[in-house]
Amino acid sequence: MKMQQKGRILRFLRGSLLGSLLFFISPVLAQEGFVVDKIIAKVDNYIVLKSELEVAYQGYLAEGNPASEEAKCELFNRLILNKLMVAKAEIDSVIVTDIEVDGTTEQRMGMILQNSGNSPEQLERAYGKTLEQIKVELREQIREQLLAREMTSRITKGISITPAEIKRFYNKIPKDSLPFFSSDVEVGQIVRVAKVSEEQEQKAIAKLIDLRERVLKGENFTELAMKNSEDPSAQYNGGELGYVGRGAMVPQFEAQAFKLKIGEVSQPFKSPFGFHIMQLIDRRGNEYNSRHILISATPSADDIKRAENFLDSLRGKIITEKLKFEQVAKEYSDDDVTKGTGGFFTDADGSMKISLRDIDPVVYINIDTMQVGNISSPLTYRTDDGKDAVRILYYKKKLPPHEANLKDDWNRIQSAALAEKKDNALEKWFTKARKDVFINIDPAYNVCKILE
Repeated sequence: MKMQQKGRILRFLRGSLLGSLLFFISPVLAQEGFVVDKIIAKVDNYIVLKSELEVAYQGYLAEGNPASEEAKCELFNRLILNKLMVAKAEIDSVIVTDIEVDGTTEQRMGMILQNSGNSPEQLERAYGKTLEQIKVELREQIREQLLAREMTSRITKGISITPAEIKRFYNKIPKDSLPFFSSDVEVGQIVRVAKVSEEQEQKAIAKLIDLRERVLKGENFTELAMKNSEDPSAQYNGGELGYVGRGAMVPQFEAQAFKLKIGEVSQPFKSPFGFHIMQLIDRRGNEYNSRHILISATPSADDIKRAENFLDSLRGKIITEKLKFEQVAKEYSDDDVTKGTGGFFTDADGSMKISLRDIDPVVYINIDTMQVGNISSPLTYRTDDGKDAVRILYYKKKLPPHEANLKDDWNRIQSAALAEKKDNALEKWFTKARKDVFINIDPAYNVCKILE
């Protein structure tokens, strides 16, 4: 396989749902005619469906990669490798906890509902199954994925790469196969999340007090959660979170669960996610099952204005007092992801040089009208977790389009070299481990030569 082709596949695997082992078959693809129940490989008691391969391949093409049978075979190989990891995990007694599986399943169901934009009823029609059936199937997929992730971690544990290896990796790439990077930029931010005023918090509490009174007067907690809770998963689970043990939830939530009597509804209480009321369904030893309604207090226009004024003041000090943007970001930014890098965005390889193709579209729109070296005025936006916030952007540098080289692209080449080294370790493990399990592949895929 050509270096450039393999590099594209490895980048896709690292960045895709398949690569992160968080894979879920899309009902849309099923409706478009893919055979969702044809088994194309068996690994002991585990199977690979044709639909799984098609979903992975369509995702690869959707990222702008060219059609390639080699790529499809490599994706098929990775799916079989994942199943082999799960089979070997059973043999080697590797386990993942029910708490971890259940927690990830709940999170994923909420994401599916939120990202699809569908109501629970529409999702059921799309899949042709009840939400409970979807959840059961998803739970088994997630259990396999977490097992595969744990096995991958064990196989690649301790693998690192030296500067000499990075240089050898780069030097063995044919000159006509070196990737060409479009314009790169270095952009930093300082974020101020709008602090919710006492008045806004009281509005959220008042709403929860009203909902609690309605429950006490006989209204159904589950129905009220589905209609009022701001927890996305409440749309399908009515706020019920299932049995969890100590340490699974934030301390404020857990404290309520062990204070309430079974059936009792709490007074409103605050957690990092907002304000809740909780009803304890059951408790057995150190495990409990509860349902809740979440209301997130939202900042007012005045709250947002205070955040803008704070950042405007910081911006003025950076410009007039010649303060280092990086130090100010580390001290004052509310964004935990970027403050550790002095406010600068990084790509998947950890580099602060980000391709314009990969940068957040909202950030791109803002820097497109800025001069290099300037700091923007305060800009309002929504954080990834949905909070109202304000930020200032520092457009530090713009690099012209260029062919990959060690000076400008060290982090990218380092990441690619390490990925290849780990991939080689996985391939060696696969060659050895496949002797311990039964593997059967549909003859239609013999062209991939996976078992040779």
